[in-house]
Amino acid sequence: MFQPSLFDSSPTVTFDDRYAHCTRTWLDARSWVDFQPDWVTGSDALFEQLEKDRPWKQRSRVVWGEERLEPRLTAPWFLDSGEALTPPVIEAMRVSLGKRCGVTFDSVGFNLYRDGNDAVAWHRDFIDKAIVDPVVVLVSLGEPRKLQVRPHGGGPSRSFSLGRGALLITGGRFQREWEHAVLRVAEAGPRISLAFRHGLDRRAYSG
Repeated sequence: MFQPSLFDSSPTVTFDDRYAHCTRTWLDARSWVDFQPDWVTGSDALFEQLEKDRPWKQRSRVVWGEERLEPRLTAPWFLDSGEALTPPVIEAMRVSLGKRCGVTFDSVGFNLYRDGNDAVAWHRDFIDKAIVDPVVVLVSLGEPRKLQVRPHGGGPSRSFSLGRGALLITGGRFQREWEHAVLRVAEAGPRISLAFRHGLDRRAYSG
């Protein structure tokens, strides 16, 4: 069950359009992440609205020749779908992030991790190969979970705690040469991740 934070009880949802506390970490000479905790004010109110209003579904995946249910719920949005991106603050985020990153984010992946059993394995996002250095933005609501990152194929990892309105932007060669995961944990409260992308291969959301 979702437990609102005593430190983020504002019913009005806003975000820092100035990115005043956003700091960059270079993972290597070509890959970086920008991180800002508490980028969203009123994030608990936004979590509760999305949890109630998004058309959540559980996708199936074929793993080693066997069809399995994905251990999280999803509800993607695409710019050309004709569906309004709601609530309006998320459309405002999409526009603001696009200006900052110099791209048009044409999809938002809404992902609901219900508890510690919900997870996503090590992977890279399926972005059009014609995009040399794709930018992907994660906005996290609800209980914090660790997003772990490591070089593609394995190696030392590092983690970022994402939740309660945190912002993480990945850029440079990150989506090509690094991979990321949200691994299972013994206990965790619910979390919603919003993934703003451009040039997503829609087969990533099939099934």
